[in-house]
Amino acid sequence: MVAAERGIWKSTELRRRLAEAGLEISGGKMSGLWTGTPTMIRLDDLDVICSVLDCSPAELMIREPEKVSARRPQAVRTASDAPPPAVVPRLGRNRSSPPA
Repeated sequence: MVAAERGIWKSTELRRRLAEAGLEISGGKMSGLWTGTPTMIRLDDLDVICSVLDCSPAELMIREPEKVSARRPQAVRTASDAPPPAVVPRLGRNRSSPPA
């Protein structure tokens, strides 16, 4: 949306402007940025993008609290709730079973 507000309607145009600013982005990464599904972006790259679009990082990011809560670990069981771990011997190559 920020790119559109700046008159940039095609990802190729933004990619060209980023290259002029010294940031070469692959077509796949540009596609992810343009569609709003980047896998990862370096802070240095974000700085160049903000410079080209004349905006702040906050204008480019959308909060997704449901994704943050999904990453939280489930409640940890206490020692009294957890059953003792099962002991299973590991047998190596050419070794006999332990004595009975």
